[in-house]
Amino acid sequence: MPREIITLQLGQCGNQIGMEFWKQLCTEHGISPEGILEDFAVEGTDRKDVFFYQADDEHYIPRAVLLDLEPRVINTIMNSPYSKLYNPENVYVSKDGGGAGNNWAHGYEQGEHHYEEVFDIIDREADGSDSLEGFVICHSIAGGTGSGMGSYIIEKLNDRFSKKLIQAYSVFPNQDEISDVVVQPYNSLLTLKRLTQNADCVVVLDNTALHRIAADRLQIENPTFAQINHLVSTVMSVSTATLRYPGYMNNDLIGLIASLIPTPRLHFLMTGYTPLSSDAQMLSIRKTTVLDVMRRLLQPKNMMVSTPVTRQANHCYISILNIIQGEVDPTQVHKSLQRIRERKLAQFIPWGPASIQVALSRKSPYVQSANRVSGLMLANHTSISSLFERCIRQYDKLRKREAFLDQFKKMAVFKDNLDEFDLSREVLQSLIDEYHAATTPGYINWGTQSSFI
Repeated sequence: MPREIITLQLGQCGNQIGMEFWKQLCTEHGISPEGILEDFAVEGTDRKDVFFYQADDEHYIPRAVLLDLEPRVINTIMNSPYSKLYNPENVYVSKDGGGAGNNWAHGYEQGEHHYEEVFDIIDREADGSDSLEGFVICHSIAGGTGSGMGSYIIEKLNDRFSKKLIQAYSVFPNQDEISDVVVQPYNSLLTLKRLTQNADCVVVLDNTALHRIAADRLQIENPTFAQINHLVSTVMSVSTATLRYPGYMNNDLIGLIASLIPTPRLHFLMTGYTPLSSDAQMLSIRKTTVLDVMRRLLQPKNMMVSTPVTRQANHCYISILNIIQGEVDPTQVHKSLQRIRERKLAQFIPWGPASIQVALSRKSPYVQSANRVSGLMLANHTSISSLFERCIRQYDKLRKREAFLDQFKKMAVFKDNLDEFDLSREVLQSLIDEYHAATTPGYINWGTQSSFI
């Protein structure tokens, strides 16, 4: 029984990474840009119906809803070779097309305004699924539409589909560059409150780290959006590989998430992928073994989140799931895990088992890869709190000066007071405190001692 997943792409960033994700899935399942199954793709050992459904004329159509408040990116998608892939009824662009002006409050208000039309589309997709498992949301936390409208939709999804999973692929802004969005710290803080309270799992895609990986590992001096988005689509496609090429375990989303998230609020995951190679490096192929891949995944330089994984001694892993693809002998996995334990390559929480789980996943037979083995790590690590601390520091700097608040005060959410800011900061601070508490043996009793917000 397939457990279907509906993908929601919100705003410029969400639609760009969503577009790359569907390109990747089409390639892996042997589906042409028009949605027609290629002649060579008839083996049928994969499960296409988790992310696609078939139209009356045998077309494969993504279970995707494309939402934006301005038409630019969606027009690019609808004028690309993949325009016939999507269901045009699932593409929603605001009539006035003015966007959210990179303002969370404006995006949130627009979400309320377009609520009926957007949820008509989502309800129709949900009704068309036999046994819907959940929603995957692609968005950025720093802009206006992905953060503001995204926040509103996440809240409403949680209300209307309370038994379904909500997983977000959230792009965090690049801290190394000066942003052209001055209110980015406000937008990020307000969105993080919703991701903390209403999402079941958030895969953090940190632009700072993605640019670092592109520069250091792939030797690309000025990485383009397309190259960064390709890294993101690789993470997204491998993290869903066990759902699309099912084995005995981890063949649904709850199976993947349950092992990684022991307590409800600590659900922000970081990722690592190896081997990464650009076209230029395809020429020099190394030998890859399971141990190589698993050891490399634990190295901070392969982490797609810019947090100090090793520098601070007290931070530790809560759980790790490695998805290994390729020609793998299960005994090699066992030996590799033993070696990692002996050498203490990963430090785990003191209040739970040291759980490195390994899911072996088949690769798409239609995609040629230079490497025999590749791996993705989904890790729940307490150092992710440093990302939130950075967000609070930047917010405090602006808030202390009452800077750039005029546009927010015009919106209904902030018309009477700015309490929403203070509440969001409180929620995020409480999350940081919980991550710090998770590094201590006393975390088991932490929930009874502290008041949850």
